[in-house]
Amino acid sequence: MRKQRHKIYGNCPVEAAMDIISGKWKVVLLFHIMDGTKRFNELGRLLPGLTQRMLTNQLRELEADGVIARTVYPEVPPKVEYSMTPFGMTLEPLLKALWVWSETHVKPRLAKEE
Repeated sequence: MRKQRHKIYGNCPVEAAMDIISGKWKVVLLFHIMDGTKRFNELGRLLPGLTQRMLTNQLRELEADGVIARTVYPEVPPKVEYSMTPFGMTLEPLLKALWVWSETHVKPRLAKEE
């Protein structure tokens, strides 16, 4: 977990945004959660290369930053769901733009390399 949670970024708003969404899995997690509420194990299945520990850490950081909401239901076994907050949904245009950019530019480059 990050040691310093609230930095002063001076004149660089991009640095402040990157502090919230940077992390190997955060953007991909947000893309999946943006599509609809997801349970912990569902997210794990969507990202097979992600360990449970890393999934937990990334979700906790996103929750602490107010990007996602964690809802725990009093059931046995426990049921936990993750959804985007209104603040998190403001990232939707950015996430969609990344998807379009990748489809337009990255995917064709990868196809050429094969």
